[in-house]
Amino acid sequence: MTSCLRVLVLLLIFTAGSTLAAGAADQTLLQYGQQCVDEIGAIPAFDCNAGTTVPITVNNLVPGRYFENMTCDRPALLPYDSPTSGPCTPYSKIINLSHGKTSISALCRRKMIRPEQNPYYDEVDIMLHNTDTGKTCWFHAEHPGSATGFNASRVPPPNEKTPPPGHVSAEAFWWPPAATATKRCVSCHDAGPTMYSPWIGQVWDKVPTDPWGKYINIGVAFASWTSLAISTPGNTCVGCHRIGNQRSCDIYVPLAAGMLPPPKGSNKLASQYPLTHWMPINNNKSRAQWDVENVESIRNLLTCCSGQGKNDPKCHFSPNAQGSAKDG
Repeated sequence: MTSCLRVLVLLLIFTAGSTLAAGAADQTLLQYGQQCVDEIGAIPAFDCNAGTTVPITVNNLVPGRYFENMTCDRPALLPYDSPTSGPCTPYSKIINLSHGKTSISALCRRKMIRPEQNPYYDEVDIMLHNTDTGKTCWFHAEHPGSATGFNASRVPPPNEKTPPPGHVSAEAFWWPPAATATKRCVSCHDAGPTMYSPWIGQVWDKVPTDPWGKYINIGVAFASWTSLAISTPGNTCVGCHRIGNQRSCDIYVPLAAGMLPPPKGSNKLASQYPLTHWMPINNNKSRAQWDVENVESIRNLLTCCSGQGKNDPKCHFSPNAQGSAKDG
């Protein structure tokens, strides 16, 4: 993508996000990046190819070849906008860059089929979170409409003012915070900074988690990123983590309970139990056992998610994700 076209795309994104707080666009990428580093922890430069590959399997085996719009056992859940090879595109990578109380999860996403060690990717995301304070930051890189992707052999720290010679700058690589805010990551990550799915669950040991920790999205562009946590007495679903009141209500709770059609890209195995019922994780129960242990909890949660839930005495709502308008 040419620099002029990329600027045009970002301008369109800014227009789409015009309902943000008036000062949201005032914080630059470098200012936001420095605020996040100062308040949460440093992000090192990294090579996406150094990450762990998220497997794409067919009948629990690595296929002999991958092809566009194929089906697989555990397709990715996020939308794959055109151009794309589909949610079973192989060789996305996850990298855990955490240190001390600073959790850093980097996802390098492939949306087009390329060789595993090809340096070009279609999206890079960082979730930065402090397990002590709960402060959280989000960074996103993507070139919409590009089939060629972009070089992620050295992903720059988002507060890096001057890159080493021959490498891309942070400002050229990462979206500005106001543009990233239009992605509304909190709508899916409404229970906590990290989110489980069968796809990412294959490498869950590489994902830093903090299921009960504080959750505060800092930066002026992210001040509206808030959510509530839902619970009911004796609910099995909230025994391991919170349940958020946004896309968890609409999609992820019913999807994880086999109440919605399997996601796009699902093959026959993905459409059968137990892969249709992926909560709790590592589910090894029979279908009858799963129903006995969880159906009532799911029903109660979905009641709380509905309009009648606010008047139901068994539904408990508490603040979860919070937004901080402080711009550093």
